[in-house]
Amino acid sequence: MSDTPPLIDTHCHLAHGRLRPQVEAVLARAREAGVVAMVCAAGNVTDSKAALGLARAHGDVCALAGIHPHDAAEAPDDFLDRLERLAAGERNVAIGEIGLDYHYDFSPRDAQREVFAAQLALAGRLSKRVVIHTREAFDDTLAILDESDVDGADVVFHSFTGGVEETRRVLDCGAMVSYSGIVTFKKADTLRAAAATVPDDRLLIETDAPYLSPEPVRKHKTNEPANVAHVAARLAEVRGVSVGALAERTSANAAGFFGL
Repeated sequence: MSDTPPLIDTHCHLAHGRLRPQVEAVLARAREAGVVAMVCAAGNVTDSKAALGLARAHGDVCALAGIHPHDAAEAPDDFLDRLERLAAGERNVAIGEIGLDYHYDFSPRDAQREVFAAQLALAGRLSKRVVIHTREAFDDTLAILDESDVDGADVVFHSFTGGVEETRRVLDCGAMVSYSGIVTFKKADTLRAAAATVPDDRLLIETDAPYLSPEPVRKHKTNEPANVAHVAARLAEVRGVSVGALAERTSANAAGFFGL
């Protein structure tokens, strides 16, 4: 798929232990596949620092800084100060990924909500974009976002899995919607139906690497940014457009949203 027009992977975990040791090869394969920029996500302070380091070392990588809901209970007392310093880095483009995850409940829900709200307040104060993770916590996520000072237009719901009604509510609040390899899965018809309703100017694509390898490479345990081309191809089919048009539109959206 190397002849695919320029693509942007708006969410990948390059600092993850399954990618970091081979990051040069991972980046080379992404570039060969037509990926011209990658947004390196983070889930805690350590990840955020590593993401910024990778972004400073590679011109086609930029970084997020944030505490994932799984890590909320373990957030250090000074996490906001530390995230603020990282977010000030020239290669940082947003606070994320942050939000709520009631599927695993690795952190107590009250801790998740407190840390999420605090990071939204930080993003609002710094005028930073926000990357949201929500799983089985959609109503609470929207409620906390609505109570914050963050403008919905500054938000992207990453690796979104909502149906048509949830997608409508995200769009109504002004946010962007990003789709990962899940949209390629054989049983994801409901998700694809929802993805077809997203306006062209609100659509992003990602891998969430090293997780969620898309079809037709889903059997590969470790996903990587090069595979965003498969996400683009499936979404183009769903939306009845060419891969080139889908790639051009989502790359322009990503560049505008993250200021790339």
